[in-house]
Amino acid sequence: MTLVVLLVSLSVFSQNERIDSLTIQLAYQNQDSSKVDTSLMLIKELYKAEDYKKATLFVNQTSKLSKQINYTKGLAGSNYFRALIFANQNDYYNAIDNYNKSRNYYLQIRDTLGVAKVSNSIGLLEIKRGNYAKGLKNSLSAIAIFEKRNLKSELSTAYNNLAEAYYKTNQIDKAIDFNFKALEIRKQTSDRSGIKLSTKNIADLYSIRKEHRKAIEYYENVLEILNPETDQDLRGEILPKLGSEYLRFNEYEKASMYLVEGLKYNRKQDNKEGLLRALNAIGNLNLQKKKVKLAELQLNEAYDIAQKIDNKTELLENYKLHVALDSTRGYYQNAFFWQNKYYDLKEELSKTDQPKFPTDIKSLDLTNNEENAIFLNIENNKPANVSWLNNPILIYGLIIAILFLSTLLLLNFLKSKKQKITIAKQVEKLEQEQVRNEAILEQTHYLEEVNQVKDKLFSIVSHDLKDSISSIKAFLDLLKEDSISKEEFDELIPELSENANNASSLLFNLLNWSKSQMQNLEPKPVLFNIQDVFHTKMALVEQKVEDKRIVFIDESQRDFVYADKSMVEIVIQNLITNAVKFSRTGDVITVSNQDVDGKALICIEDTGVGISRENIDKLFNANKNFTTVGTKNEKGTGLGLTIAKDLVELNEGKIWVESTQNVGSKFFIELPKAASQA
Repeated sequence: MTLVVLLVSLSVFSQNERIDSLTIQLAYQNQDSSKVDTSLMLIKELYKAEDYKKATLFVNQTSKLSKQINYTKGLAGSNYFRALIFANQNDYYNAIDNYNKSRNYYLQIRDTLGVAKVSNSIGLLEIKRGNYAKGLKNSLSAIAIFEKRNLKSELSTAYNNLAEAYYKTNQIDKAIDFNFKALEIRKQTSDRSGIKLSTKNIADLYSIRKEHRKAIEYYENVLEILNPETDQDLRGEILPKLGSEYLRFNEYEKASMYLVEGLKYNRKQDNKEGLLRALNAIGNLNLQKKKVKLAELQLNEAYDIAQKIDNKTELLENYKLHVALDSTRGYYQNAFFWQNKYYDLKEELSKTDQPKFPTDIKSLDLTNNEENAIFLNIENNKPANVSWLNNPILIYGLIIAILFLSTLLLLNFLKSKKQKITIAKQVEKLEQEQVRNEAILEQTHYLEEVNQVKDKLFSIVSHDLKDSISSIKAFLDLLKEDSISKEEFDELIPELSENANNASSLLFNLLNWSKSQMQNLEPKPVLFNIQDVFHTKMALVEQKVEDKRIVFIDESQRDFVYADKSMVEIVIQNLITNAVKFSRTGDVITVSNQDVDGKALICIEDTGVGISRENIDKLFNANKNFTTVGTKNEKGTGLGLTIAKDLVELNEGKIWVESTQNVGSKFFIELPKAASQA
């Protein structure tokens, strides 16, 4: 070992004074534990200097000497540094193997700090590979020891590892907490580089958590402490992010200031990542400000850069912005193209969080003596022979045990198969029973609904007919008993006529609706001129129109409808009567029809009292029995529009209403103009 040290010290120029000093010190030490401790210090310095080849040489020699003198601490340390070198070379399996060996040695000598250092390193390695559960477990076990001993450098690394692991497992709150802990330690140790990184991480996490004001605060904190000479990449990253945060609040002036600065800065530094982020963000800004041409140029440039540097996260953002751009311009086919690319890439990115196993696994160079020692160690640990194969009692016993277990397994299989068949039959029986119960329940609900409708019909009939007929009977009794004069009776005739009309209308509507509900009302469609129906039904309300001084406008035109004429007449009469009923003195009623997409669209419009939004849904529902009095206290049954809806739908048509309270109503009917192809 002394010869090796001398050769190294003479042939290789030392990287720093510390390495030179330790190398010389090591050359003159005896082959004991102090020499191993010095060697471990030298290995640490070489590892820091990234001279892994020389560090590996000393690791192997230190491990060999530690075995010779049975120095467990030396074995723990040499395995630890060997694992660090393997981890640096992305050789996961050898790294984990040596970490575990090192931890076992530290456990033997009860060195809790050594165990914590190894656990923290394993945690870092597992987190980098995406094994976040293992990484968290190891790092958390190390932190308690670091905190107890106030080891700030180790705590800073451990807190940072945990913050990254929690972020990767989407535990944003915990990630923020540990970034704050790392930031506090780094402030205490004046670690400027670590302070910048932790502050930036906190800002990123607040942005993810949609606490954008806090994100702005911490991004601005980072900008204040950046060194323009040495922190160019970080500045190029933060400026577009800060501009994007202000853009979320539509603070276009500040957003523009940071985004333009970020764009210029990244162009000057030729920082492709920062330039891509800035172009996406400023493209979004110009898109929001309706500067579509400028946004298109910037987003197209960003798209090219994202493809060249294979930044899939920013490419996904670019796809989304292209969708918005082409939608704004009305290029919907292009927008659909970008949207498909967006969803494809989003699905791809959701699968990329899986751990990646290295395919190029390098081994540390070992001296021949080291290889022989390891080989001998493995061989010595193997059993000398497999003598149990020569013992017939053991073999026969094993065969009997296997047969016994096989029999048990077979019986268990047959029993479970029988149970499965029984369970399947019971499940099938239960399913059939459930279907029958559901059918019965559905029929029960239907009968209850029919019964409710029936009850409402009886209520309507008993109330309205009673009022109308009682009024007529009272008038006739007065006349019969000569209790009123002829002149007085003549004055009451209009009211008597109104009551008779109400009773007649009620019975007429009720009978038609009852027929439709019993499905015995079959339409007999014919071609007829809808204008003739308008003229006939308008004539029936002339007296009421004159009494209310309503303006009646006829915009109908000669056009043919294919439907049951008598049913359509009932519907038109009902709608015109309603329009008169809810119109005030001086209001206007307009009837019209036109051809729309090969169908007849009929409209009865009035400028009357209108219908409130909450009442519109009740108009065509028989269960609601919705009715209101007219502008001169005219009564209704609440069935007219329900009947109209049934009759229109029987004729393969549609009926609907548009209304604004105190402005008026428009009732529309759509009917076929020819027999359906079906």
